[in-house]
Amino acid sequence: MAYAFEDHCWKDVVDPDILEIYKAYERETFVGRKPALLAIDLYNSAYQGGAKPPIELQAEFPSSCGIHAWEAIEPTVSLFTAVRAMGMPVIYLTSDELTRRRGVKVAATNRKGGAKTSDAFEIFREFAPQPEDLLIYKTRASAFQGTPLTSYLTMMGVDSLIVVGESTSGCVRASVVDAYSHGYHTVVVEECVYDRSPLSHKISLFDLHHKYADVMHIDEVLEHLAKRLMAQTV
Repeated sequence: MAYAFEDHCWKDVVDPDILEIYKAYERETFVGRKPALLAIDLYNSAYQGGAKPPIELQAEFPSSCGIHAWEAIEPTVSLFTAVRAMGMPVIYLTSDELTRRRGVKVAATNRKGGAKTSDAFEIFREFAPQPEDLLIYKTRASAFQGTPLTSYLTMMGVDSLIVVGESTSGCVRASVVDAYSHGYHTVVVEECVYDRSPLSHKISLFDLHHKYADVMHIDEVLEHLAKRLMAQTV
């Protein structure tokens, strides 16, 4: 399915004047030549409490994204399946709790409180890493800050990224901006990223799409990967 450049979730919060101002950013969107899937913070903490509005979960699960996380499961599973069928690298990022437990007060954001269970930062069962996947621990919001991510991407010959995970306004945004700064073409899959705040989610995607990445719909990305897989098998 073909989409217009602005045919995305932010259309109900960005007014026509702003869209006119941002017309200079319009371009063709695409998936890069040799991408890796970057799965940011797909850990248990984001799903705790189930598919409820985050405000209802704050007392018991202050780090949960609630229904927004659960609604992203199905499209994200579909993307993982397509990526694995192609043999593309899959790289997970999660929180470096070992450093925190040693008393080093370094965190991804200034947010107070957080996960309350021992398995909070283990990867959620629907996206369990496979033996060939890479798991990187980070202390800051960006997947690049203080991690060996760039070295691994270089060794694997990766020139671009497909990004999923959470939160859109936090670790996803920070990682995508740094990816752009490092010279990687990046696709953010709209239905596979999420946030506690729908407004923050929409505005962050709007900003990333125009300045640093191509925000694409899941069906666009799956169609592209299917065509590429078919070409590989001919």
